[in-house]
Amino acid sequence: MVVGHVVGVGIFKAPSIVAANAASEPMFFALWFAGGIASLAGALCYAELGSAYPNAGGEYFFLRRAYGDSLAVLFAWSRMTVIQTGVIAAIAYVFADYASQLFQLGNRGTATYAAAAVIGATALNVAGTYQGKRAQRVLTFALALAIAAVAVVGLASGTAPRAPVAAEPGATSAGLAMIFVLLTYGGWNEVAYLTAEMHDLRRNIVRALVLGMLIVTALYLLLNLAYLRTLGLEGMRASKAVAADLMRAALGGYGATVLCLVVMLSALSALNASVFTGARTNYALGRDFGLFGFLGKWDQRGMAPVNALLLQGAISLLLVLLASSTPDGFETMIAYTAPAFWLFFLLTTLSLFVLRRQQDVAGARFKVPLYPFTPMLFGAVCTYMLYSSFGYAMSLNPASLGAMVGIGVLCAGLPVMFLARRTVR
Repeated sequence: MVVGHVVGVGIFKAPSIVAANAASEPMFFALWFAGGIASLAGALCYAELGSAYPNAGGEYFFLRRAYGDSLAVLFAWSRMTVIQTGVIAAIAYVFADYASQLFQLGNRGTATYAAAAVIGATALNVAGTYQGKRAQRVLTFALALAIAAVAVVGLASGTAPRAPVAAEPGATSAGLAMIFVLLTYGGWNEVAYLTAEMHDLRRNIVRALVLGMLIVTALYLLLNLAYLRTLGLEGMRASKAVAADLMRAALGGYGATVLCLVVMLSALSALNASVFTGARTNYALGRDFGLFGFLGKWDQRGMAPVNALLLQGAISLLLVLLASSTPDGFETMIAYTAPAFWLFFLLTTLSLFVLRRQQDVAGARFKVPLYPFTPMLFGAVCTYMLYSSFGYAMSLNPASLGAMVGIGVLCAGLPVMFLARRTVR
């Protein structure tokens, strides 16, 4: 599940942007390595929180224990209407973009494919937890093999002739590159929503997060090495679809078709994982607050929060419709989610300090190594990303409309927060 969440579509889009902001090949690799280290630091923080407080609500439950009902409700609202549903819509648009390359459905074909992907993933998970988990195992295993195969093709195709190196990027370019690197590494935090369903929690949450991130980092470094070997740094900088150019250079015209199928597989894997974990927060919100009581129903036959899944699917479809009116649905949805995502990521990391002081956890739990430096490192990363996402919302980029709408929906949760507090169970 961790690998399926993290290894999404970013690795097929972000490397050319990172290369354009890297002064050299060693710097390019250093950025990807640093992204893996930062993500591992965050994963270790979540391993402690998850082993101490196993709950289907994940981050919602951590925030409630640390800060109280109000902030937890605001987070659950944001995850239900902005963060998770925005991510689901973004992934669905990537699937749709590549599906349209193989078979077009007309002017509204991309939105149609995106909506169909959301409906299909929701229906699979409504059918039951077992079906969702089994599909995720198959998709993730096939995806890892596909990425490894693309990397092998690139490494075996020979070294590209090196073009003269262009002028070095400015001092701020590395920071811009890290935004896309960390976006590509994102998704590992979703394991927090599976803690209530894990066996041998203390051992398995560390195993899932640490081994999952090590596997992802290795795959990313291997694939980026293949990009460099086939295209060179200058070739990557000039590329708009770096993975497609790699496959085209290695296999000719058939390479683009193969890549479309790989990216579609990647999107389906990430989409299923996002739908599976996303509804758990909605379920926890309904379980704890009467205002959202209809979401707190758990289907014992399928072992799934059916009402929470259906509401999540409906909101995701509305966001697909919203994004269909913009030039790039994927970019709009990433901008839509970013401010709320990094705000609550930062608050969850800080909750580790608050909950450690409470010291109300009985029994053994995993403790993050090098405390307090590890959570301080990840907190600094979150602060920088939050600053960058709000700056993006104020830019003149067409996708910044999505960021402004996302901030507006987040603020709309404030009155909901006060209403829900009166119905706490």
